[in-house]
Amino acid sequence: MCSCMKTLLCLILAAMLLGPAALAEAGVRVESVAAEVTAEHSLPPIVRDRMNRSVGTIADQLISGREVSAVAGTCAADEQLIREVFDKVLVGYTVERVSIVPAEHTLVQVQLLPWSDVIQTVKVKTTVEGMPPRIERLVRQDLAGVDQVFDDALIGLPTAASDWTNGVLKHHLNDYLAAHLPEFRADFELQPDKQASVMLMVYPKLPVIRTVDLSMRSDTIPNFTLLGHRELAQDKVDDLVGVPVSFVRRHQAELEDDIRQELDGLSDFRALHMKTEVDIQAAEQLRLMSRSNSSRYRLRLTGWQDIGRRGTIHHDADDNLLFRVHAGRMMSGQDEFFLLFDVMPQQMNWDWQLGLDRRLNSRFHSQLRYDARQKRLIFGGWQQLAPRWQLRYEYRTADHLGEAGLRYKMHDFLSLEYVVDREQNWLRIIGDF
Repeated sequence: MCSCMKTLLCLILAAMLLGPAALAEAGVRVESVAAEVTAEHSLPPIVRDRMNRSVGTIADQLISGREVSAVAGTCAADEQLIREVFDKVLVGYTVERVSIVPAEHTLVQVQLLPWSDVIQTVKVKTTVEGMPPRIERLVRQDLAGVDQVFDDALIGLPTAASDWTNGVLKHHLNDYLAAHLPEFRADFELQPDKQASVMLMVYPKLPVIRTVDLSMRSDTIPNFTLLGHRELAQDKVDDLVGVPVSFVRRHQAELEDDIRQELDGLSDFRALHMKTEVDIQAAEQLRLMSRSNSSRYRLRLTGWQDIGRRGTIHHDADDNLLFRVHAGRMMSGQDEFFLLFDVMPQQMNWDWQLGLDRRLNSRFHSQLRYDARQKRLIFGGWQQLAPRWQLRYEYRTADHLGEAGLRYKMHDFLSLEYVVDREQNWLRIIGDF
């Protein structure tokens, strides 16, 4: 008890003689340590940040948690220790001075002196491995700012320091790729000199495009007429083999536009006022669909076979097999004037019709046709119910017979239609060529 009383009296006496501030200072500990590394005109930003973290980590382990007064008492020894450690580690620099400013938030200042030769300029030469020219151009667009990565890391750096800074540079380069070109990885070779050179090599990451499936379609001209241009489109899409899937997805609009412009620039496409829509579905098994349609002309070849339709006074059974050519000219965005030429090969009959089609909205069309063989008017229309379903109706004035059909489009070349009139019903198989 006497001992405790003596201690208390000593503290009170110290407070009276030295003041309250001195008593408080005695219990203050270092809460954090920050480092500040400087080297005039020769410390690249990302290298400086790395040095600050390294010095800060060592100093934190050495100082943090100790009383400020204790740190002040060992400043010289701690400064010498930090100086010796980093003088050996930081090849290319001499540690000129280390200063510790003891406080609750301690500051460690390190002054470096670079060796004689420092990097003044950096020239970067980039190679893109395994990519065709069209894809390489897109890759280089994404890499347009990569030179700055090397400038930030190397300019002002002593040439002798290039080895131990490679890890810092690699990390900085990977950060750049993650932000601008995440589908590729990169390696580099550095030739340190006052005028340094860098060889940057870029490689694709997995997964990549392995196979391609090209489809070319048209709703306004026969599909077989596109076969003459398939080789051109195939060459374009084959360029994507070996390209990272995610890269194709990211540049999908540009790749689609490139193929679109290539097709629409063909002389026959320009003559027919063709406009192409391209859709890429990027995956390891890539699918590409192009649809080329004319804004001015309609030329279609179809054929159908009626199953279960018997001959009547209004219909010859030999007409169950029919081939039809549709040739039309758009008079406006909604109106089409057209000619239908029908061939019935079973009895080698033929027929032709003149017609006018008007689009009332995006899903409904109305028609008026004149049948030259039967000398009759035909009123009709069709409604698009869904992407694959269509409802059709026509009325023939000569025999006062109406006909309705519900059509299902199986794919671009084949449809099935259930047809009914007041006399019978049957199934129609329709081919689009």
